Formats: sequence, C-alpha cells, structure tokens
Amino acid sequence: MYIGQIITADSANGSGIRVSVFVSGCTNRCKGCFQPETWDFEYGRPYTAEIEDMIISELSKSYYDGLTILGGEPFEPSNQCEIVKLIRRMRSELPERNLWIYTGFTYDKDLIPGGCRYTEFTDEILDSTDILVDGRFVEELKNITLKFRGSENQRIIDMKQTRQTGSVVLSPLNDFSKKRI
Repeated sequence: MYIGQIITADSANGSGIRVSVFVSGCTNRCKGCFQPETWDFEYGRPYTAEIEDMIISELSKSYYDGLTILGGEPFEPSNQCEIVKLIRRMRSELPERNLWIYTGFTYDKDLIPGGCRYTEFTDEILDSTDILVDGRFVEELKNITLKFRGSENQRIIDMKQTRQTGSVVLSPLNDFSKKRI
C-alpha cells in the first residue's frame, strides 16, 4: 500500500480534529474526483512501520477526536490488508478515538459477502468503523453545501448501529449536511 498524503489537525474529513490518511489506488476513477493522482496504486510513498508509528504518535495527542482513512480507495483489496493492521493498532492503543472511512463503493452492495470489494478483512474493518461515508462521487450531483461529502448520493452511515441492526442506519450527520454560514 502507498500513502498519497497525511493531513494532521484536519477538520474537513470528519467531525472534530482528525488525522486523515489518504491511501493510494482507486479503480472507481470518478469523473471530477478531487484527487485523481491517488488513482495510481504507487502514488506517494510506501506505507511503512515508521509511517504507522508517526500516525499513531500524532493521533495520541489529546486534541484529536479520531482517524479518517480515505483515498484513493481504502477498500481496494490490496489496501485492506494494511488498513486493518493500522485500525487494530489504533483500537488497541487509542480505543477512545473514533474512525471514519470514505469509500466510493456502496456498503450494502460492494462490501458485503459476495460483493466486488469484499475480502477476508472487510468485516473486521467495518466492525471497527464508527462512520462510513459511501458512494461514488457523481459530478452531476455535486453539492458544495454538503458537509463531509461531495455529492448528494453519498451517505454518512452510522456503522455501529448498521452492524448491530443488520440494515443501513444513516448518521444524524446526514440531516445536518448543510454547512452553517
């Protein structure tokens, strides 16, 4: 896995103050994507133990609410095996931090058993996720007033409730999707 970018003290990619990790590699290639350079699976630098240590060290600072993983595409099969290790470590060392993941795939179609991006790691990743923002970016549905998503088809899913009930439960953040001016 490669890392395209790491943003510290980020407030745009999830609620509160976050460390945001942009992984590389995406086969969705959405028209109008804000980071098309991350489509390349070797964009940026290789993910190493040193980078993971830096992420965990940064995330351990008291002002962080959590970690956001986005891309590129975190649920590309070649990325899931490394992402799950980072998540395990975060959950072990910093259990009070929350986890947001952005994906261009659809939770209840692509990330379920038999889905096009389901792997041996998918359930563990999803079980550890607090908020999943799913759905391809659709340029024709772009809406710059939306908070935490780029197009109107994308959903902000409460993964704890979704996994518990077995059906998609949208986060209340969907109702508070417009930026306040």
